[in-house]
Amino acid sequence: MFTTKEKITLGLFAIAVTLAGCSNMPGNAALDKLTASIVKVSFRDEGIVKATVLNTDETNLACAAADVAGKPIDEELGRALEAQNLKSIKWPSDGKFLGDWKEGEKIAQNGRGLTWTDDAKTVNGGNCYNCHQIDNKEISFGTIGPSLYNYGKIRGVTDPNSPDSKLMVEYTWGRIWNSKAYNACSNMPRAGHMGILSEQQVRDLVALLLDPKSPVNQ
Repeated sequence: MFTTKEKITLGLFAIAVTLAGCSNMPGNAALDKLTASIVKVSFRDEGIVKATVLNTDETNLACAAADVAGKPIDEELGRALEAQNLKSIKWPSDGKFLGDWKEGEKIAQNGRGLTWTDDAKTVNGGNCYNCHQIDNKEISFGTIGPSLYNYGKIRGVTDPNSPDSKLMVEYTWGRIWNSKAYNACSNMPRAGHMGILSEQQVRDLVALLLDPKSPVNQ
């Protein structure tokens, strides 16, 4: 037996499928509203995860629309959104960009956090290996993102604390904090911007990528 809420969800889904089949039917705004209604009744707060996690912003909406249309986001709009996201980056409060690469490796390996089965005190991980190769000793890693092995070495960073490395250090921090500042429709989570990782955790990941002693650059 279905609950009332489930019946409503199924009913709305059936309507959406019917309307989607009418290829010549106008009113995308109405369909968007219907979809939002379906999502609203289909999700609930569970544990530490709240349904508000589905709330989106202008950047996500624009990228989703481009994805549905099957084409890249408008170039001018993309640049505007990148500029907007760049302004949102929180730079190190103490001016220190690099932390401990050993802690950064732990964060990269950790995929826990932000799920309904996690405790509110659970320390979030970066789950970096889910999308990137980082250490060539790893035998399992994702390929959604580019390989980050030799990230600092390839970019000529021999001393991340030197003035010559300043731009690359800042770029690395910004990319981790809010990837959409550099690619509006990046698949990479906005780790700092969305509160997934703390400022110190971002420091440690920057060290993992740029410290010459890190396994990334061996």
